[in-house]
Amino acid sequence: MKKRKVKKIWILLLILLLIGGISLYFVNSKIFDKPEIIPDIKEPEIEEPKEDPRKEYKLSLFMAGDALYHTGCYKDGLQSDGTYNFDSQLVDIAPIVADYDLAYYNQETILGGTELGLSNYPNFNSPQEVGDAFIKAGFNLVSLANNHTMDRKEKAILNSVAYWRDKQGVMTAGSYDSFEDQARSHIGEKNGITYAFLAYTYGTNGIPVPKGKEYLVNLIDEVKIKQDVLAVRDKVDVVMVAMHWGVEYTHVPTTIQRNQAQFLADLGVDIIIGSHPHVIQPIEHVGDTIVIYSLGNFISGQDDLMKKIGLVASLDIHKVVENDETTITIDNVKGDLVYTYHRGYRNFRIIPFSKLTNAELGQDVATIKAKYEAIINKNDPSILVGTLG
Repeated sequence: MKKRKVKKIWILLLILLLIGGISLYFVNSKIFDKPEIIPDIKEPEIEEPKEDPRKEYKLSLFMAGDALYHTGCYKDGLQSDGTYNFDSQLVDIAPIVADYDLAYYNQETILGGTELGLSNYPNFNSPQEVGDAFIKAGFNLVSLANNHTMDRKEKAILNSVAYWRDKQGVMTAGSYDSFEDQARSHIGEKNGITYAFLAYTYGTNGIPVPKGKEYLVNLIDEVKIKQDVLAVRDKVDVVMVAMHWGVEYTHVPTTIQRNQAQFLADLGVDIIIGSHPHVIQPIEHVGDTIVIYSLGNFISGQDDLMKKIGLVASLDIHKVVENDETTITIDNVKGDLVYTYHRGYRNFRIIPFSKLTNAELGQDVATIKAKYEAIINKNDPSILVGTLG
């Protein structure tokens, strides 16, 4: 009996020891084990890309003179099927125009179309395919205000306006088919730069504009011009005005031209593009305003050398926006020469002087180039003269 009691006691002791050991293990674990400290790891901050506070924009402008389509010019475009195509006349110009955002020219002869019967001086009417060729070559600013706008009266103007209205990406100014059309927006935008384009002429060769239809052509009237310019001045970055003014066949701007240029400059016009003399006149600055007094003929059937040599010009418009302030500058003002080539009133081509040969000109190209380029910056040496494109 004793032995059994001893065994029971040892078994009980062992159980107690085992329980005590286990308890001590857990107690020691709680006392001595340090809690695991998880470091506070912050997610790396991703910096939002900062918007550049300075933004820069650029717009380039090319300008050519009068498209004066005499009989020889438009007959040159007649095809065997009775249609007209004038692409070949602009084949040397199109690659140059392609380098510019905006390209201007003056459509001197009304595009009344073949429906009215084509006609020559003194009352011109030209095929509408002339416009097709110029658009295809890249021109997208067209002045319709000149002394020949009324040549074939109201019907030709209505045809012309209808033709141009359908041309996407082309802005015209100076001739309309209603007061509503005349009051339409003359504002465009390209490359982040807004511009306004207006056009006026000194007269219409004595052909009266019908009373109550003054919208048919914009005449130079300082009251109207001021109203038109001020209506757009604060809405755009740049204001361009085409002026048909001056005296034919003189390289010297008249006092009236200079006075009108000053008037426009005082209104805040940035670029003045002149035509009518059919010959080149200088490019000058009037304050901050660029004034091209006359681009001369771009293409015509006139044969005198000075009427076959035209001025083409270009410039760059820069816009900088920084700290809510906008700065507009115009620079890189250039002038260069083109020549209307033909032989026997066939194969008309507008050739840049950079491509013109002595045989095509009939004289030494370098000598004539120097003579006419001297006119461009005669009164303003800051104007660059050289090859465009």
